[in-house]
Amino acid sequence: MSDSHSARSANDDEMYRNAYKELKRIASHHLRAMSEGATLSTTELVHEAYLKLRGSSNTEWEGRAHFFGAASRAMRQVLVDFARRNRAAKRGGDATRVSLSNGEIALQIELHEILAIDEALDRLGAVDERLREIVELRFFGGFSEQEVAELLGVTPRTIERNWIKARLFLLRELEPKTTEPRVGDESDG
Repeated sequence: MSDSHSARSANDDEMYRNAYKELKRIASHHLRAMSEGATLSTTELVHEAYLKLRGSSNTEWEGRAHFFGAASRAMRQVLVDFARRNRAAKRGGDATRVSLSNGEIALQIELHEILAIDEALDRLGAVDERLREIVELRFFGGFSEQEVAELLGVTPRTIERNWIKARLFLLRELEPKTTEPRVGDESDG
């Protein structure tokens, strides 16, 4: 192992130790509304995310926003993997409920719907990477608009506007697609 790799690894380990309390808070935010039957604990979520982050250890952290964005993304991936395993085991049986909150509004979703949210976030990232990052920090990271603004170096008003845009995009992406014409549609001519 080279000296530079060893030094970077030691620096990464120190950063993880310093951020562990905040990572536990983020993980707790993710798991707060899961049913008691869920088998994923806060500590497990943090540790699984840590392993994902360590697996991509070629990354040089460019600051708190970069690190916590990556940590939120890693937790999102762990939850998606958990949802996939859960779906495979249950095949739609007694689905687990998760609460995803934007502060004033709490949205109850089924755990398997995390997969649809993950796909919608990928589509959002293809359109606007910054909006995806804001959603990951707010939705998966549990950060307030003020905290996200500080992490990204922009005003809270900018985060508020972008949060609204991102939620509208995701709502459109996640709404059920119907093939029946709407009332009042005059598509027959």
